[in-house]
Amino acid sequence: MDVDKNTESVPGAVADTPVDPEAFIQVKRRTQKRKLEQDGADMDTEQSLASKRPQFPPISGDRLKGPTEMRKIAIPAHRYTPLKENWLKIYTPIVENLHLQVRFNLKSRNVEIKTCKDTQDIGSLTKATDFVKAFVLGFQVEDSLALIRLDELFLESFDVTDVKPLKGDHLSRAIGRIAGKGGKTKFTIENVTKTRIVLADTKIHLLGSFQNIKMARTAICNLILGSPPSKVYGNIRVVASRSAERF
Repeated sequence: MDVDKNTESVPGAVADTPVDPEAFIQVKRRTQKRKLEQDGADMDTEQSLASKRPQFPPISGDRLKGPTEMRKIAIPAHRYTPLKENWLKIYTPIVENLHLQVRFNLKSRNVEIKTCKDTQDIGSLTKATDFVKAFVLGFQVEDSLALIRLDELFLESFDVTDVKPLKGDHLSRAIGRIAGKGGKTKFTIENVTKTRIVLADTKIHLLGSFQNIKMARTAICNLILGSPPSKVYGNIRVVASRSAERF
């Protein structure tokens, strides 16, 4: 067999052979291959995370209630008689509506509220405690009862001397400005801001929603600092009308 001398032999060269078109195999692109590898890795990580995640079965309602809890509310000496007179009004909503157990401990003079197997709502104990605390602070039973019926009501207390350190006659005049003649100023602030206010010596207790308590507190602080009641009335009405327009 004769070989042409002019052609040089190239190492690794493959001789020309007839190619079958059906023998071609489609090669995957590198980007597609990388995508498949990444997807496979993500699936593996998800499976491993799913296997590591703790599986919590649904809890029953009885176990959700937790152990029996009890709260104690101390009754001061000056509220002992009003509590005795209004005991039926306090006892009925706590037992019938909130399904709690309540008693008055004569030795320690505490109102003790406890959960039982009939208690359905976890927050009932807190509501009942706030209800009794509001009555102990000096609010009427009907006003305190709103803490059980509504969720957006709060209690807030502060001292006159927290706003301004007053003593003697200056302190008495500040309390007088808050109360007004025959309680007129206090009633006006209550009606405009839709709150309830209790003046107990130098302590001031407020019952209402967050926004309304803020308005009443601002008005009371202005009166303590020496603003005339007429100016405070005007400011309250402006703020109250603005808040009513928002809603």
